[in-house]
Amino acid sequence: TTLHNMSSTPFPQRPGMNSRQASSSSFAEAFDAARNRLGHLSFQDADLGEESSPVSSPSLSCTDSEGQVSDVESRTATPESLASSLSTPGSPTSPSADCYVADNFAFAFDIDGVLIRGGRPIPEAVEAMKVLNGENEFGIQVPYIFLTNGGGKFETERCRDLSRQLEIDVSPGQFICGHTPMREFANRYGTVLVVGGEGETCREVAEGYGFRDVITPGDILKANAATAPFRKLTKSEHENSRDLLADGVSLSDIVIEAVFVFADSRDWASDLQIMLDIAQSKGGRLETRSETFSEGPPIYFSHNDVLWSSSHEHARLGMGALRRMVETVFEDTSGGRKLKTHAFGKPQVSTFEFATRLLQQWRAAQHGLAESEPPATVYFVGDTPESDIRGTNAMNERDEQTEWYSILVKTGVYQAGTEPKYKPRRLVDTVLDAVNHGIRREMAKLGSRKSTGGRLLPLDDAALKAVAEGRTPNFATRAGPFSDA
Repeated sequence: TTLHNMSSTPFPQRPGMNSRQASSSSFAEAFDAARNRLGHLSFQDADLGEESSPVSSPSLSCTDSEGQVSDVESRTATPESLASSLSTPGSPTSPSADCYVADNFAFAFDIDGVLIRGGRPIPEAVEAMKVLNGENEFGIQVPYIFLTNGGGKFETERCRDLSRQLEIDVSPGQFICGHTPMREFANRYGTVLVVGGEGETCREVAEGYGFRDVITPGDILKANAATAPFRKLTKSEHENSRDLLADGVSLSDIVIEAVFVFADSRDWASDLQIMLDIAQSKGGRLETRSETFSEGPPIYFSHNDVLWSSSHEHARLGMGALRRMVETVFEDTSGGRKLKTHAFGKPQVSTFEFATRLLQQWRAAQHGLAESEPPATVYFVGDTPESDIRGTNAMNERDEQTEWYSILVKTGVYQAGTEPKYKPRRLVDTVLDAVNHGIRREMAKLGSRKSTGGRLLPLDDAALKAVAEGRTPNFATRAGPFSDA
């Protein structure tokens, strides 16, 4: 599925700014002084178990404590400014008042299994957000967005939940649910079936996206209870469902132009039955059956995760499992004919392209960075090799401007000690380790430019340590658990 551009979608706008950026060359010239100045500061890389001293910062711009871009004269950062004291974030965390914003790299995060598990924040996630918001050795703030396959709520509601859980301010302008890209289809289809979620929320989300006529499985069951003989609507469900038979309309008068699974099904059996009925109908007309089984409308799933990380000790079945059930049962009940459905979310590259557009707009609106100049590197942190890592690696192959660097954490779906089919660039214990690794890698990359005459080379752990200590590194790379640095 090809997604169209988001130019029509408004995002929060911030006041313009005069550039407050320091070039990489100016930092490189101050490298030795910065190292000496910051030599007393050190940090432990939890993945490596090695202690290193930080090096100087990449080019940066500044924001104030409210996230507003400062309208100040252009100036070059100095080692002293990098070593200055950091403001203590409030609750929720806001960007530091005296900080710089990295303009050449950014982070993107999955949520369940990376930041949140079972509705509760993973402890290291709260600390990781503080580091990104400026509470780090370098005094820099790093732009970041959230890209989750989860859904079933308005993005604004998910942002409120995440803000509370992580003790930060999360904006819809930096947040993508699994179903967010579906809003680009609102003008393409008239009557649609929306599946999943609790109560009427997904209908409300779809209507908020601009879909004009939204039907749910509950509406169909209210009109004909025999559709799913083992499913009985509760009194509340019956009252909240639409009356499709009002004004003498029959179910066979209703034509479903597309099916959208916005969130995980709350009743797989009845939802599966209704989706199969529509897939095998004559052009989406309810209560009809196609003789060829090839006339049904398109079916879109907001993601394809077979498993996801919840509060249970083992991963639980997700929407991808329902998708496989729909396709398999369709084949079994149609004489072997195949059903082709479509999926958004990770690992689809189109979703990462959607995320790229959002990240560009967020960096420009929130941080005053040029929207036309993408970051050199985006670190994507996930817990599911089959979606997070697969999609990030695929995007890295597609994107000619930005390096998409995949980091896998051990706090979610991935089982420690196993070798995933889709291998990350880096395997770490927690999201805090991922953030520290990405920032440390960027600092060392800057150092390598100076010590190698401007060349930017891949750095292994020994090279990172050498750069941090001011020595010329040996750039022979060392294989990590799955790949090099």
